[in-house]
Amino acid sequence: MNVLLDNFPEFRDGFIGTVSITAVSSVIALVLGVVIAGFRVSPVPPLRVFGTAWVTLLRNTPLTLLFLIFFFVVPEILFPGMSPFLLGSLALGFYTSSFVCEAVRSGINTVPLGQAEAARSIGMTFAQTLRMVVLPQATRTVIPPLSSIFIALTKNSAIAGAFSVTELFGWQKLMSDRGYEITPVFIWVALGYLVVTFVISGLFRLLERRMEVAR
Repeated sequence: MNVLLDNFPEFRDGFIGTVSITAVSSVIALVLGVVIAGFRVSPVPPLRVFGTAWVTLLRNTPLTLLFLIFFFVVPEILFPGMSPFLLGSLALGFYTSSFVCEAVRSGINTVPLGQAEAARSIGMTFAQTLRMVVLPQATRTVIPPLSSIFIALTKNSAIAGAFSVTELFGWQKLMSDRGYEITPVFIWVALGYLVVTFVISGLFRLLERRMEVAR
């Protein structure tokens, strides 16, 4: 308990950092994932190729390597001076977007083909069909796997602590450097991650119940 009480401001900052990077990277992953899923089911071949390449490349790239690219290559080539927090959020968001894409694509595939054909028969475009007909029906199927994906994203955010991003695992490194016993430090870090993942799990369970009522 002493390690927490004596260093509570740093722990609070680390916890807020974990919540912040999880929230920002989740939004990035969700937006990109839905867009890339649309590419993957698009009738336009170049978009399908781009979507497949995106998923294949990111799903098979180690997350640590992706962090190295975003922190040491991207600032040199594209955006010099970008903050570590934003770079970490982009790395996590891009990586997780490939998993979100596959979850959304699987949900799209559960919608009967006749729904899209009926929409096209009344003159709706592909984008309109996807946005107004297919995705709303696919949402019920997509929610459970998305819950697991975003919980995994929360745990993956620990890697950001090795790249100067303020978050819970970075607090563990700080406490180790100050000479505190490692076991209680890890216990508090684990409890912090559990709080975040329990909140995410609870939010998705609430969404599932709401969608069940809407059936």
